[in-house]
Parts: sequence; structure tokens; C-alpha cells
Amino acid sequence: MALLLTCLHGTARADTPSSAEPNTPPVAQLVAQADAPAATPSGSPSTGQLKQMTLAQLMNVEVTSVSKQPQKLLQAAAAIQVITSEDIRRSGATTLPEALRLADNLEVAQINAHDWAISARGFNTNLADKLLVLIDGRAVYTPLYGGVLWSVQDYPLADIDRIEVISGPGGTLWGANAVNGVINIITKSAQDTQGVYASSAAGNELQDESVLRYGGELAPDVYWRIYGKYTDFGDEVTSTRADADDAWHMARTGFRMDAGDSQQDQYTLQGDFYDGTDGTGAAGGETLSGGNILGRWSRELAGGSSMSLQAYYDHTYLGQPYLASAAAPPYYTGFPASELTDELDTSDVQFQYHFNWDAWQQMVWGLEYRATHEVDLDLNIVRFLPPVLNQNLYSGFLQDEIRLAQEVYLTFGSKLEHNDFTGYEVEPNIRLQWNLDPNQLLWAAVSRAVRTPSRYDRDLEVPTGLVNAPAPFQFPTAYLTGSSDFVSETLIAYEIGYRAALGSRLTGSLSTFYNDYTNLRSTSATPTTFFYPYPYPIYFQNNLKGETDGAELTLSYQVLDWWRLHAGYDLLLEDIYVAPGEVSTTGATNETADPKHQASLRSSMDLPHQLTLDMDLRWVDDFDINDGPTDGPVVGTVPAYFELGARLGWHATDRLELSLVGQNLLHPYHVEYGFPSASREEIARSIFAEVSWGT
Repeated sequence: MALLLTCLHGTARADTPSSAEPNTPPVAQLVAQADAPAATPSGSPSTGQLKQMTLAQLMNVEVTSVSKQPQKLLQAAAAIQVITSEDIRRSGATTLPEALRLADNLEVAQINAHDWAISARGFNTNLADKLLVLIDGRAVYTPLYGGVLWSVQDYPLADIDRIEVISGPGGTLWGANAVNGVINIITKSAQDTQGVYASSAAGNELQDESVLRYGGELAPDVYWRIYGKYTDFGDEVTSTRADADDAWHMARTGFRMDAGDSQQDQYTLQGDFYDGTDGTGAAGGETLSGGNILGRWSRELAGGSSMSLQAYYDHTYLGQPYLASAAAPPYYTGFPASELTDELDTSDVQFQYHFNWDAWQQMVWGLEYRATHEVDLDLNIVRFLPPVLNQNLYSGFLQDEIRLAQEVYLTFGSKLEHNDFTGYEVEPNIRLQWNLDPNQLLWAAVSRAVRTPSRYDRDLEVPTGLVNAPAPFQFPTAYLTGSSDFVSETLIAYEIGYRAALGSRLTGSLSTFYNDYTNLRSTSATPTTFFYPYPYPIYFQNNLKGETDGAELTLSYQVLDWWRLHAGYDLLLEDIYVAPGEVSTTGATNETADPKHQASLRSSMDLPHQLTLDMDLRWVDDFDINDGPTDGPVVGTVPAYFELGARLGWHATDRLELSLVGQNLLHPYHVEYGFPSASREEIARSIFAEVSWGT
């Protein structure tokens, strides 16, 4: 949790007493700042089939994230993109964040060797908190700050069936934090991963990655698999070309069992366990460990109805050490060496029922209960009060789809959710879709979504270390604190989209949106704030408002039978401002770090002699980034950049593949994130070779 102080957006300045390390990594950025069955649908194509599918056929791949029921991508009335298992394999990605670069509707920026900033439609700060991420129906965000610790979210990428990425609110079905988007990572069933799979990769930055998986059949219609994965990434460098000392190492293992003696009942039991370290500079390594276990039962009923019951338990542990800081006269006491630890236990159970009311109407409803037990041990530099917190979340949703005409559908519904911070939250949605013909879809939606408070907003305290000053110069005891009256951030979103398969060789989609935000997080002074030499304490409040609008365009073109092109472009316009009559110490600059333009072009070629060549060119516009929540409107710039990735693969046999992968090939080093400083990290060019065996 090293970005705790840095992520406190740079709470401490060079001329202010601080013990923060210059290269603090992003969990710490932290401190310093669901229901649907996730099993692979029985009609989901295998990897081998995906290799053969035309673009028009790919538009008919089934997705579940939009309506919590399987539906064809072409008929999904949302800004959704699907990353298939074949897309991931051919990209050369080795981690989930790298795979997410394949979604044109996401902002993906690498901060250092192990930390990433990922969001949709803006607000991509170090501690981005408006994106909900699920792995097989298990939410993986942390209630400590409402975001995702990407350094611990991993899986053997060969065992991922697909990743469904929705940009835009999904609160009606998925609940709080599904404000700007939903990422639903769905792994393959055990039946689809039989036999041995092994891979090994090594290079200059990816120094070692090894995966071993084995699957078998325990009894008729009862399948299982186990896996192990080890990853070792080397250090990046700072802007001065000094070693950033941020290498990371992670080992994980897991299992999955799938059973079902008929098409009526399906059962899944799966679990994952991991342990590793992230480099954090002189203070030592950040420790990361945890595990989860999930069970799911689903049943198909007569008349097209279905039900499912899912439960999971998840345990995570994070430990971030900090160096001691010496006392400085006359009033700064300094801090001893210490470690911030966050230990979280989550238990969740959810039920869903889908049925056809009549020939023109389908309904789905669900219930969920989640309990969390979080222990954040006291740290002199950063603390959460109270250190132990138990929370309960109850929710229910109902959604109704009505067929108004032959090809016109109206969908409306809402989620009602109760949390311990703000009580009841309502997240309604109304959506209209018109299938112009079998290959064209026009849709529009109006939605409300909320981002509920996290411990960061409510319980944070960053002490000053300043005491014993004589009257009338008594110093406050904290730089930055949470607020017990912090309320939910609210979004009203308006969307219009179009998706089409324009013949057998061209497909595309266009989504436009206007988002109206209220009660956005601010860092604000009060009448009791001490203003010399810097204003503190600063409090988190809801003093910001904002509007964003933009467009997301994606096109795929089958140039020749052996050559496919894919292009994507995103436009994002943001206007975040202080609400009338309110104040913000940073001038409303601390909640966004987003490029106005993004563009990408991917080429996939199937060459003779079982060779494949894939290339990915991306361009990211420059963007502003704030120095910290208590430093005033100090804004820096992350420069625009072009980068290129390439993968050359050779199927030596049906089971053996050799590949050579290059990432960030256009520059030896480039910046993707961070405030300009000597400690800002730059991402190095990476080249590695990989060999894989199996299906």
C-alpha cells in the first residue's frame, strides 16, 4: 500500500515533513488515495471455433453481462466489447491488465512494474473507484478505497473464456461501483480444459512466467482442473533512469470442478490462492496474499425460465512497510518504522431467477447479501479509524423486458441496495432497443448509478507528526481526514448506441454518452483549517460536480481471408468543477487523469507454414494529472505517446506453439502515468519468448 501517501495524491511535499518514499507503489496509492451465473454458456464456442469464425459470426457470440442472461452480442443494448480467448492468446498478453488493453472502451495506463490505472469514461486516478470488476461472478474491488488492486488480480490467461467489457453504468444489475463500467472476466469450464497445458516465457522485463494446468474427468459428467502459475517481473526505471526497485513476484494456484448429469442442473466449485511481493523501494517489499472459494448451482426450467444460487468467500491480506523518519525541530516528532496492514474477509451469497411472463415479456430478479470484516492495523503515517470495521450489504433487483413491437424492446428496472454508510440507494435504468434488421441494432438508455463511500472517504487519517507547539500556534494533528458525512457520488447517464454487421467482412459499433455527476469527492478546507505554511487538515467532502460526454467507435474489417484489421477510437470531454458556494483545495483537479483522445489499430495475419503475426499500434493523448489532494491546484502533464506491440507465433505441431513477443517497441522508455518528478516511472521496452504445449 505504498501509494498511500503518494496516492494520497502527494499529500506530503518536499518542504513539508514526510516519510513517504519517492517510489511508493499503487496499493498504497490507496491510502494515500454478481449475481448472474458466470459459467460458460453451453453454446459458447471453443477457442478452436473462434479461430475459424467470421466477423459476422463473432457478433453472435453470447454475452451475459448486459442482461444477466445469455444473449447475442449483436442484440446486447449496451456499449459492450468482448475480448475472446483467441484475442488474448494472439496479443501476447501475460497479465489481465495487458489483456484489457484490447478493449477500446477502456483507459489502461501502466504506472510501474506492477500497478495500473484502469477505468472507463474518465476518472482514471491512481485510486480509480467507478469501475466494477468481477471474476466468475466474484467482485474483486476492495472496500478500502472502492477500486481494484490489479497486482493481485491474475489467472492463467489460457483458461479465460472471454472478458466482457461494458462502458457505462450497470448499477441496476450489478450495484454500487458499477458507475462508469463493468468488467466481467469469465473462465472456461473444466470440461473445456482437459489434459495437460504448460507454458513458459522469459525476457528482459518479464523475467519468468510459468504456467502448468491439468484437467481430467472424475466421473461421468464431472470434470476438474488444477493449475499453478508463477510470475516474475523486473524493475522499471524512474525519469532519471535510476532503478525504480519495483520488481514483483507472484505465485498462485487454484482448481475448478464442473458437474451436471443433464442440461437441467449445473454445478461449479472453484478456488484460487496466491502469495507474492511488490517492490516498494528502500522500505522493503509489499506483501500480498489471499484466497477464495466459490460455489454455484444453476437450473434450467420449463418454458425458458432459469434460476441460480451462488456463494463465495474471499480473504485478502496486504502489508506495506514504511521507513522511519527522523524528528525535525522544533515541533515535528518524526515517525518510527512501521507497516500498514489491511486484512479483509468477504462472504457473499446471491440468488437470481429469470422467467418469461408471456410471449412478449421477460423478467429477472435477484437478491444478494454480503458481509465484510476488515482490519486495518494502526500506522503512524496513515491510519483508518476505527481499525476494525464490519459491514453488511443487502440488495435486490428487478428488471423487466417488454417486446413493444416485432423488433422493438423496452427494458426497465432498478436495484435497491442498503449499505452501512449511506443507507438505501436506488439505481434505476430504462433502455430501448430497436433491431433495424437481423444485422443492425439501435439502442438508447437512461440510468442512475452511485459510488458509495469507502473507508478512504470516511475513516482515513493522515497525521502530521507536529505536536507541542506553544499557543496560539497549536498545529492540527492531521494533514488529511475522511468525513463521517461523506455521501454517495451520483451519476445520471444518457446513452445512444449503434452496432452492426455490415456484410461478412465489416462490423462496427458506435456509442455516445452524456454523464451528469453530483456529489463528487473533493478535498476541502473548513473554518478550523490551519493555513500556514499549507492548509491542513483537509477533509474529504462532496463539493464537486461535473459533466462528461464523448463517443466510442470500433470497427473490424476482414481484408482478406488471412488478414483482419481492428480499429478503435475514444473521445472524452470532461468538465469537473466546484459546486456553487463550495470550496476545493485543488480546484477540482484531483479526481481526473484522462486523455481526451485514444486510438488503436490492430492487425492479425495467418501466414503460411502455421505462422501468425499480430501487431497493435496505440496512441494516447496527453492529459493533466494533479500532484496531491492537499497541495492546491498543482497540475502536471503526462505526455502523449505512440506505442507498438507485436507477436510472431509458430504452431510447430497441433499442440506446440513457439512465439516471440515485443511490447512498447517504439521507445526504450515512455511515461504512461504519474506527476512529473524525479521519481515518476517510465515503462521499458519488453521482449520475451514463450513456448506453450497443450490445448
